[in-house]
Formats: sequence, structure tokens, C-alpha cells
Amino acid sequence: MDAAIVVFALLLVLLVFASWYGLRWFAMRRRGGVSVALRWDPDRERSGWHLGIARYHGEQFLWYRVWSLRSGPDRVLGRDGLEIADRREPIGTESYAVPSGSTVLRCQPARGEPIEVAMGPDALTGFLSWLESAPPGRRMRRAS
Repeated sequence: MDAAIVVFALLLVLLVFASWYGLRWFAMRRRGGVSVALRWDPDRERSGWHLGIARYHGEQFLWYRVWSLRSGPDRVLGRDGLEIADRREPIGTESYAVPSGSTVLRCQPARGEPIEVAMGPDALTGFLSWLESAPPGRRMRRAS
């Protein structure tokens, strides 16, 4: 009888976590979130892709990891000083780790290490529009 209570409690905890993740995902998508994969430290051979949802908040690009317990963003990229250094298609098995039809952008933040962002065509259009719509007087290098 005690084992049944423990199993029930564990299932209840699992249900609460699954519900929390589902509600978080739904709320992020509803507030304009887009599916984006992110890879920090891309020059390291073993760095992998992390799936998440990103949204725009003024001058910031907020990225939330899918499987994270944090309620806030896991990464924040500021528009000011963010440059696109390169653009490419996913290579080899990368195509399984990033959203369907993704383009990979290598970005260089004003401070910090380069990162790679992978997103589908619609999200890419939005990201480039957001990046290019910076206030007047800011110059941006374009990646062809």
C-alpha cells in the first residue's frame, strides 16, 4: 500500500511538470514565439544544438530553452552590436537538430563569444527585419 502511494505521488509530480512545460510552450507560441535552435561556442567541436522558442522584446531577442526549468530567458541577444558574420545551410546531421528548412546564421554579439542561430524561413525573415530595423545611425554588416 505504501508503494502505491509513492508511485501515485511520482506520477502526480510528473503530471505537474508535463503540464507546466505544455503551458509554457503554449504561452510562448501565443505571445509571438518562434522555433529557434541555438548553439553557443560553435568553434568547439562537440558543441551541440539546443531547441527553444525565441521572441522579440524591444531591443532584445529572448531565447527560452525547451527543456529548462527557468521561467526567464536562457539567452538574451541585444540588437545593438549584434552582427551576422556568416550564413549557411545545415551540414550533415545538423538538419535533424534544427527546425525544418532552417538557415544557420553565425552571429557575433558586441560582447562575448560567437553563437549560431538556426531558424526556418519565416522566422529568418522576422529576425533579419528586426535586426535591420535598428535605430538610425547604426551600421550593420550584411551577410549575403
